[in-house]
Amino acid sequence: MPTVLSIQSHVAYGHAGNSSAVFTLQRLGIEVWPVHTVQFSNHTGYGAWTGRVFDGQFVDEVVEGIADRGVLPGCDAVLSGYLGSPDIGHAVVGTVARVKEANPAARYCCDPVIGDVGRGVFVRPGVPEFIRDVALPAADLVTPNHFELDLLSGRTTRTTAEVKDAVAAVQAIGPTTVLTTSLVTEDTPDDAVDLLASEGGRHFRVRTPRLGLSVNGAGDAVAALFLAHHLRTGSAEQAVAAAAASVWGLLARTEAAGSREILLVAAQGELVAPSRTFEVEEI
Repeated sequence: MPTVLSIQSHVAYGHAGNSSAVFTLQRLGIEVWPVHTVQFSNHTGYGAWTGRVFDGQFVDEVVEGIADRGVLPGCDAVLSGYLGSPDIGHAVVGTVARVKEANPAARYCCDPVIGDVGRGVFVRPGVPEFIRDVALPAADLVTPNHFELDLLSGRTTRTTAEVKDAVAAVQAIGPTTVLTTSLVTEDTPDDAVDLLASEGGRHFRVRTPRLGLSVNGAGDAVAALFLAHHLRTGSAEQAVAAAAASVWGLLARTEAAGSREILLVAAQGELVAPSRTFEVEEI
């Protein structure tokens, strides 16, 4: 059974950050050690919330306590998502170094949460630069959306060829495996959205029907799903196929219910046995 150390935000109500990733990983049979970077009542997208933001020292203290149990050699991967500040980011990257020292085979999956099309950059100043200059060189897998791929690569991509070049530019920074989510190019039909998994000079695309909803936590679930299946199979092709099917099923169930929060628990069957699968095309 793989073990993942997941360092992310946490909300009591709803499913975002660790509140999305931890259950997703556990449902797939993965042991998870969650370390929270914030504890909020709910996602900030509601406009009002309570709780507090932790700092890098807090993360270091929790990880130190885990290390004191002598279990870091059994950690197979570190997963990180939204970083509230570069301070938190340095704690994450420091943790990755500790884990890899204890287990050189461990992987680091960085979900580089920076922004999105239509919203632009929504993280604090210094965070995008930290992710590009510090987190990516330490990462093995990275899961940007289309907007984040462009920002991290310093390019504007509209065609498949341009996306491939941007992926190569990101891989040159450090990560060998790139999953680009919410990908829309000139080749993407208006009623669809693409995911592209890139590894070893090969690119695998899954095209799914576009759904008419936007919910918190979907990106966190995709990153967790892709990491889980990549740990299991060692294949970007198989990981993107499984992740795309599960997240589409979750979102379709959520849309049908008219829910503002992803139905992670009610539709958990989609995590292990998706109701619909999609073709993987090498491009």
